[in-house]
Amino acid sequence: MSTHRQAHEHAAEAHEDHEAHTSHSAHAMAPVNAMAASATLHCLTGCAIGEIAGLIIGTAAGLSNAATIAISIALAFVFGFSLSSMPLLKAGLGAAAAFSIVFAADTLSIATMEVFDNLVMAVIPGAMNAGLANSTFWIGMAISLSAAFLAAYPVNRYLLQRGKGHALTHEYHHGAGQATGARRLIPSFSTASLLGVLIAFMLGGLIVSIAAQL
Repeated sequence: MSTHRQAHEHAAEAHEDHEAHTSHSAHAMAPVNAMAASATLHCLTGCAIGEIAGLIIGTAAGLSNAATIAISIALAFVFGFSLSSMPLLKAGLGAAAAFSIVFAADTLSIATMEVFDNLVMAVIPGAMNAGLANSTFWIGMAISLSAAFLAAYPVNRYLLQRGKGHALTHEYHHGAGQATGARRLIPSFSTASLLGVLIAFMLGGLIVSIAAQL
């Protein structure tokens, strides 16, 4: 009877230890998931700005689809790196140091986004050639950016778990040190504000294009 009771107590303790371990693991993963989502949204905003700016330039200049895509990809990296560099510059890093950290942190994420974004836009009928005044472009862009987010999120999560990617810039994005002098003028954009601006811009473009087609 005593042996049975001891076995039961050991089983109960093992179960409690397992539950505690599971709870601790889930708690530990929550910040990683949130950081991965934040990092992906930051990159996504830069990519969206670059994509749309590239299309405007390509359309205005009468460039081919290939040239327009090349410009869009280049601008996606420019804007993506710029958004990620602002907190580092504001925290006191020099331009070269900030760029080297951001380059190491965001290149894979932005590259993943650009591959999936352009692939999805290419397979949506008429999306690539629709132009800004066509609702097909804005719907296609919304779908392609969503696909880009879903593709880049696990990439950022994987890198964060290994202390790479956005982990290299995390302390600067959350205010490492007090900005002084002209650095105080460098704007800070939260993930929520970037997401809000992106959604508002996309909805605005869609509404204007629908009105233009009526």
